Amino acid sequence: MKVFYFGGQKSGKTKAGIKKALELSKDEKPYYVATYDNSFGDDSMQDRINKHINEREENFYTIEEPKDLVKIVESNKTYLIDCVSMWLFNNLENSEEALKTQLQKICQIDANIIFILNDVSCGIIPLDKESRKFVDFSGLIGQELAKLCDEVYEVKYGIERRLK
Repeated sequence: MKVFYFGGQKSGKTKAGIKKALELSKDEKPYYVATYDNSFGDDSMQDRINKHINEREENFYTIEEPKDLVKIVESNKTYLIDCVSMWLFNNLENSEEALKTQLQKICQIDANIIFILNDVSCGIIPLDKESRKFVDFSGLIGQELAKLCDEVYEVKYGIERRLK
């Protein structure tokens, strides 16, 4: 089963993804894939990370992988990838096709995978090139995930709405 949750910041995506991962994993502990590259020394991001650690409690094994999701996904396991937005940010030097190919490869693996993506597509077009690329990739990768996944949910204010 492949499941995709998207929505704005602090919309409840991770909470929904945690619940779904625990449901899908049954009696086996699922994996939480943390994609943020925590090498920048950003205290406010560390606070966010700590809140996510507390939110998932001891219910998950944690894997930190900012770039290559293919190397960590194995068959017959359950993964919560939180989040695809940070993974995109870490991979901006790659082409759109390379990123889509990586997602297509992991979606071919017989595993439960829950993807979390921040929806940044409803704002203005950024002025700088890198920010525009990130927003564009976010929308394009979101479309790819919606195509690849069995279930797609939009989350706003903690309310999930199933689209697929």
